[in-house]
Amino acid sequence: MLLAVDVGNTQTVLGLFEGDRLADTWRVATDRSRTGDELVVLLGGLLDPDAVDGICLSTTVPLLLREWERLAGRWAHAPLLAVGPGVRTGIPIRYDDPREVGPDRIVNSVAAKERYGAPVIVVDFGTSTNFDVVSPEGEYVGGVLAPGIETSMDALFARAARLVKVDYVEPPSVIGKTTVAGLQSGLVYGFAGQVDGIVGAIRRELDAPAARVVATGGLADLVAAHSTTIEEVDPFLTLEGLRLVWELNR
Repeated sequence: MLLAVDVGNTQTVLGLFEGDRLADTWRVATDRSRTGDELVVLLGGLLDPDAVDGICLSTTVPLLLREWERLAGRWAHAPLLAVGPGVRTGIPIRYDDPREVGPDRIVNSVAAKERYGAPVIVVDFGTSTNFDVVSPEGEYVGGVLAPGIETSMDALFARAARLVKVDYVEPPSVIGKTTVAGLQSGLVYGFAGQVDGIVGAIRRELDAPAARVVATGGLADLVAAHSTTIEEVDPFLTLEGLRLVWELNR
């Protein structure tokens, strides 16, 4: 079976594939100081290493790449494929310097193109909110990077002494009757409006008014319910992209 691993700045998402079926998933905190031995202990409590035939890795934390390589060799005794320059993705990358593009953005685009066709726009709600664009010709042509939901809210709480952290849930109404409800409304409707505005601008520039919009990431469901442009929520889009890249490079 294939272990797909998406190491983000805040969280790491793991998925175990049996063929093309996602059999199980886990979500853990990303710790930049974690060693390969610590990763062995962590994963040993989640799955049997004998079940892993290969590991496909996307990481936005370069420091952890070597530790995952150690885990693959010492624990799983399986080959590891890290998505990056030189790895076949099956999608032309029209970017000034393709080495600058995060591997998660590429695998998201690969999966979105395969599942939903082209043109397609992926909105990934993570540490940053990433908008990635696949053109009508099926090429990755770039995107937009904006502050993420949790990053933005943490900055607000840090700078405003009288505001307190709130749960990331849907408010009872747009007009908040309490400070907590007002913050929740600003979060949900503010980011939904941001998505719709950026998607509209992308569609106009791409000359593709019908380009589909797919959301992924931990808070995608919360925002998508109030967005007029998001059509699909695919929580494990990145894992599917890793599986497709693995199959292409076998």
